[in-house]
Amino acid sequence: MIEVEGLRKTYGDFVAVDGIDFRANSGQIFGLLGPNGAGKSTTISCISGLLKPTAGHVRVLGHDVVSEPVPARTALGVVPQELALYEDLPAADNLRFWGAAYGLSGQALDERVGHVLGYIGLGDRARDLPSKFSGGMKRRLNFGCGIVHAPKVLLLDEPTVGVDPQSRERLFEMVEEQRDAGACVLYTTHYMEEAERLCDELAIIDHGKLIAGGSLDELRRSVGERDVLKLTGHFPEGAAAAAASELRAQGLADLELLHEEEDSITLVLSGGSAHLPTIFSVLAGRGAVISETSLRQPSLETLFIKLTGTELRS
Repeated sequence: MIEVEGLRKTYGDFVAVDGIDFRANSGQIFGLLGPNGAGKSTTISCISGLLKPTAGHVRVLGHDVVSEPVPARTALGVVPQELALYEDLPAADNLRFWGAAYGLSGQALDERVGHVLGYIGLGDRARDLPSKFSGGMKRRLNFGCGIVHAPKVLLLDEPTVGVDPQSRERLFEMVEEQRDAGACVLYTTHYMEEAERLCDELAIIDHGKLIAGGSLDELRRSVGERDVLKLTGHFPEGAAAAAASELRAQGLADLELLHEEEDSITLVLSGGSAHLPTIFSVLAGRGAVISETSLRQPSLETLFIKLTGTELRS
């Protein structure tokens, strides 16, 4: 449904997206996971045709978004991060506008608008203006505008930003229902829990580059059973690397030093809690002073830390 090959987007010397490749299929929620500024929204904009790629190719249902823009865009529904609503039009007319933009008219348009209003839980607010809606209601209407024409490919860019827990759960359910109905859903997020809840496959990006990809099970297996241990305090130059070598010599063969700074280090190892006294002792012997400890079980968050050496930036 979506094919992205060597996608690159630059603005002068700034590289927003740097050679990304992935494929998303029907009946699937494909996640683009990464911190703000990673290149997720730029990728969505290139797929939707809003931005022209600097290099590479993007195809939707086999149609190149640059050389065949009309058939490519016709298949798409887009739910942008910024609300795409007309505040001076009632909810029903917002839906009617976007449905007409995609070629719906007459009875078919009326029926579709009525169906979507009920589906997003705004059937009793059809004539109300979005300016009177809560943030969650606006997000649901924004979602409705993206699906009013029943697209085969749905692009969702951070669709739950600023919503209350109840509306967020309903948005999750609607995303899953679109997938179950056979749509290809491309979902961008910087929330690990959303990715783990929704996505069948993931591409993890940071600084415009694809750093990992695959199914949730495949990505979790790449973490292994090792814990991520972050220690905060003061670490003399070279102390962490020397301590890591000493700890491996003492039997912690799978211990890795992922990240080292003057005020923090990040280690990955099996059974981290059982080895904390030994780790503290060895580091103290190298002049380190530890003020805070954080031990994480294997997860997508720990995979991100393993790949980048830092936590997911919000």
